[in-house]
Amino acid sequence: MTPLRLAVIIGSTREGRMGDRVAGWFVDQARLHDDLTVTVVDLAAYDFPGAYPAEPTGAIRSFVDEVRRADAFVVVTPEYNHSFPASLKQAIDYAYDEWQAKPVGFVAYGCRSTGLHAVDQLRTVFTALHATTVRDVVGVDLLCGEPTPLHVDQLRQDARVLLDQLRWWGLALREGRAARPYVS
Repeated sequence: MTPLRLAVIIGSTREGRMGDRVAGWFVDQARLHDDLTVTVVDLAAYDFPGAYPAEPTGAIRSFVDEVRRADAFVVVTPEYNHSFPASLKQAIDYAYDEWQAKPVGFVAYGCRSTGLHAVDQLRTVFTALHATTVRDVVGVDLLCGEPTPLHVDQLRQDARVLLDQLRWWGLALREGRAARPYVS
C-alpha cells in the first residue's frame, strides 16, 4: 500500500516562535510510522503577499500544490488571543478544493489552554472547507516548566492517538476520493 502523505503545517510565522520546535517534535513522532510519508510545510518559508491578490503568486501556487499532494494534515498552531494566527488563516484561504475530503489533526500550544481555543476556531474553518477534523488533539502547555517523564509520555501517547485517527481517516478518504471524486 502507498504510504499516506502527511503534511505537517507550521502555522506561526512570528520571530522567536515555538512552532518549529513543537512541529519538529511531532514530526519525529510521525516518522516512527512506516506507513506515513511526512512533509513539513513551514508558512514562514513562503513569501505570501500582504493582502489577498487577484492573481496567485508563485508562493501561493507552491503552497496550494503542497495541500493538493497531501492525503492528511496536521496543523501546528499557537493560540493568540483565543484564536489562531492570521498567517495561518491567510494560507488556509489560498486553497479550497485541495482541502476537501481530507482529514486534519491539530498540535496546539499555548498558555494554560494548551491552544485548544485556536483548535476550536480552526475546526469551524476546516468544516467550511469540507475537510474532516479528527477528534483528538495534542496540546502542549508552554507554562508547565520542564516536562516531567509523565508529561512527555502523555504527549507521546496523545501523538500516537492523533496519528492513528489520521491514518484511519486518511486511508478511508483517499480510497473514497479515488472511487468517487468529492463534489461540494
